[in-house]
Amino acid sequence: MDLRQLAVVVAVAEEGGFTAAAQRLHTVQSTVSTVVRALERDLGTPLFHRTTHRVALTPAGEAFVPAARAALEAVERARAAISPVHGRVRLGLAPGLLLDLHRVLAAVRDAHPGLVVEVRQLTADSLGGALTESTVDLALGVADAGLGSVDSRDAAGKAPDPYTGKGFATPPDSGGGLVTSPLAGEELVLATAPGGSRSAPGDLSALSLVDFPNGWAIRDVVDRAFADRSVSLEADDLTAAVSLVRAGLAACVLPASAAARFPEVTVRRFAVPPLWQLTAIHREDPPAAVTAVLAHLG
Repeated sequence: MDLRQLAVVVAVAEEGGFTAAAQRLHTVQSTVSTVVRALERDLGTPLFHRTTHRVALTPAGEAFVPAARAALEAVERARAAISPVHGRVRLGLAPGLLLDLHRVLAAVRDAHPGLVVEVRQLTADSLGGALTESTVDLALGVADAGLGSVDSRDAAGKAPDPYTGKGFATPPDSGGGLVTSPLAGEELVLATAPGGSRSAPGDLSALSLVDFPNGWAIRDVVDRAFADRSVSLEADDLTAAVSLVRAGLAACVLPASAAARFPEVTVRRFAVPPLWQLTAIHREDPPAAVTAVLAHLG
């Protein structure tokens, strides 16, 4: 039994499924399944009941997960005791950008009790300016959403790799030495009412769509990917948007990890999927406090 196995089991339990856990851990579903099966063999008992739509903890899993979580937290505290990080990091991010922000902040707090993270919500096109003006220390956004890239393909016409960020431009150096670090990469999908095709149309102009307000990172990316679409409804909350989708009133373009949180809707994939590439922007040679936060984001 190793720490990686513990982290995988905890992720599956907290996310409610293998696919969602894989997205959280930036790996593939088959790897998560393999790790869990290997640990269950070692323990001699299943930790999860598997069903078509979700997984649930067995009695053994109910006993195991709190102990696994406590072991992971103890390791983080041990690491923090060796090289504690103190100070304050001002984190700027666009609305609706990081759905598991609470988990990131909890992990930073547990690993570095002396480190305070202040979260500031900014529009997608103001993140770079906030850094150059030193109103934030670290900014989170999406490539192709006002962060220096206006085209999802590089000079050779190649689409960027969603897992490495290759092909995305670095924000212009405004004298502050800004650096873009790619984080999680995934595809955008179309969420629709339950049932129907698993393929999304390339042209969304005929659909009734629910979208998010201007200034949200997802809105900026979808505006560029589907410039000819029309927005029928607007919601400033993910759950509210999905409730409209579930009722059959509209469809909604979402990152795959966001759509996976709602197994009751149908996820339809595009033949050429637009990319949702999270990025962190910071100054060159960031201080230890910023580096510590980056480590938990990556």
